[in-house]
Amino acid sequence: MATPARTFLAVDRSIGGRRWLNALDERAEASALKMAQTLGLPDIVCRVLAARGVAEAEAIAFLDPRIRDLMPDPSTLTDMEAAASRLADAVEGQETVAIFGDYDVDGAASSALLWRYLSHFGIDAAIRIPDRITEGYGPNPTAMRELAAAGATLIVTVDCGTGSFEAITAARQAGVDVVVLDHHQTGPELPDAVLVNPNRQDDLSGLGHLAAAGVVFMTLVAVSRELRRRGHSQASLPDIFGLLDLVALATVCDVVPLAGLNRAFVVQGLRVMHGQRNHGLAALARVARLSGPIECHHLGFLLGPRINAGGRIGDASLGSRLLCLDDAREAEDVAAHLSVLNEERQAMEHVMLEQADAEVMAEIGSGEGPSILVAGSREWHPGIVGLLAARLKERHRRPAFAIAFDGSGRGTGSGRSIGGFDLGRLVREAVSAGLIEKGGGHAMAAGITVHKDRLGDFRAFLEAGAAAAVGALREGESMKIDGAVSAAGLTPALHATIERAGPYGSGHAAPIFALARHRIASSSIVGKGHVRATLRGADGASVQAIAFKAAETDVGQRLLATRDRPIHAAGTLSLDRFRGREDVRFRLIDVAEAFD
Repeated sequence: MATPARTFLAVDRSIGGRRWLNALDERAEASALKMAQTLGLPDIVCRVLAARGVAEAEAIAFLDPRIRDLMPDPSTLTDMEAAASRLADAVEGQETVAIFGDYDVDGAASSALLWRYLSHFGIDAAIRIPDRITEGYGPNPTAMRELAAAGATLIVTVDCGTGSFEAITAARQAGVDVVVLDHHQTGPELPDAVLVNPNRQDDLSGLGHLAAAGVVFMTLVAVSRELRRRGHSQASLPDIFGLLDLVALATVCDVVPLAGLNRAFVVQGLRVMHGQRNHGLAALARVARLSGPIECHHLGFLLGPRINAGGRIGDASLGSRLLCLDDAREAEDVAAHLSVLNEERQAMEHVMLEQADAEVMAEIGSGEGPSILVAGSREWHPGIVGLLAARLKERHRRPAFAIAFDGSGRGTGSGRSIGGFDLGRLVREAVSAGLIEKGGGHAMAAGITVHKDRLGDFRAFLEAGAAAAVGALREGESMKIDGAVSAAGLTPALHATIERAGPYGSGHAAPIFALARHRIASSSIVGKGHVRATLRGADGASVQAIAFKAAETDVGQRLLATRDRPIHAAGTLSLDRFRGREDVRFRLIDVAEAFD
């Protein structure tokens, strides 16, 4: 019989509306203790591992994952042998190859990964990244015909192409072979191409958690093996392990689970990054003003958004171009341009969020409001609606859609969900019901095309299908706390110890700690809606804390309004490096009343 979850610091409902739970039940507590005694690992590391289900027998390998131990034979992926053979033919025949990638980080990194491999053999493959606004996601017939007209005999699509039947047919009619390297969900019907996708229904590899760059990497392993079979020496082949920085970047930014092979890709890829082999990544780190080595969270919060900015509001090809550059000065120029675009994107997002939140608050009124929020405007940039939906979801703790309408009333929107509610399923049902023109996605995110005239019907459909489930999820929302700390104990040494169980990300969440009964010595709004606070313990020691994008939330308002009253604060740890000094910072997620 399962042991009931134990509350942490007796917090049944925080200011953010969550119940705080102990991340370790009694069995996990015992496992952590045994792990520490048997393996000699620090207690805090064992607690983090045990709370995430890592068993004692797996702990050492988990802390130092190796690709050679975790990567299966690439041939376990359906169609891999055919893909490797066709790419090997292109290498030996010095063919004209074109790469068609997606406009996000995974697409840019996957494109650069394949381009760098082919360039080792003197093949300067053309990279085509579609414009998000005018072309949309994935290959289109016009683009494929243009690549064929430019002389391509092989087109490789990366992070896209699985469902691009019309575009691939156009390429095949033009006499061009197509290899698809993708990871998106697919139905039983497949395109007329060599398709390597661990999420195709007849693939039994068990690698459906890979990002597209992971699929491309495994393909390149297979290509190198095929070339060795054909008599090429190992010394004549590219160092594909030296390209793991690109795989790590894509894996983190595409928010795939950091488990198994993905975890090894990120750990080994970060080591490659520290050598600054890729001029584009090194330049991007400089414009982002990183003062120390690149870490996992830098990829998702500093580097990735800059690469994405090109695809959102600028030239979609800038990201892949940057990652292919070997000229340091040119890399600096492109990185600087992407950074400027990212600042413009942030400013646009800030304005859009204020408008969206005003619309949402008017709809919520003084009550609970709708279970799924829907906001839209003709003034919004369609490349930013996904970020906007995510902000609304975080701020109001419920699924949200943001829609950008054009002059004809046709809207392009994105939705983001909360844990436990399958938004993609509801969107597919809306398509079947004829309420929206197009739509699809997965449990946590979805995309839609809807006409403004049907928006009211769409809202009513969402409410009818989600009210009970979303209400129950919000009422029972909880957060797992890994342990209690104090301001005095937040040292760089503690941070370094906790990082031994990292890197953290999707599927391996960063540990959350609670500062019990600390007082807010000062607080203020900084940047674009962040709340900064100084938290002081009973012994007088203090720590600098920040709650990102929190100024308008209940948590942010409480931080700004409270002085010298004890509260409990929950958050994660980060390390701030400045002029040779290292200080731990507390990233606030939630606060709760500390009752006597």
